[in-house]
Amino acid sequence: MTQENRTIWERINAYAEEALKDIDPQKTQVSVQLDALRPVLEEISKEKGISLEDMFILYMDLASEAGVEAEAKFQADMDDGGNNFSRMANGLQ
Repeated sequence: MTQENRTIWERINAYAEEALKDIDPQKTQVSVQLDALRPVLEEISKEKGISLEDMFILYMDLASEAGVEAEAKFQADMDDGGNNFSRMANGLQ
């Protein structure tokens, strides 16, 4: 993820924390969640000179990329040294 895209991602997430705080993502349609994010996506799209549709696509791409990064970090944490998970579990006792 480029630094510019990371900045956009962080800005959207900061907005989402407030806009989606009362929304259960498991029970709420994606279209409703995106509609709640529309104001920040419109603002960024105007700043970047791109269409709102392209901004929605960029947001979805960034969400996918962030998911891949989070999974890779999780896997690295689990595989670190071959028994990092055991060390983590033992540390909780």
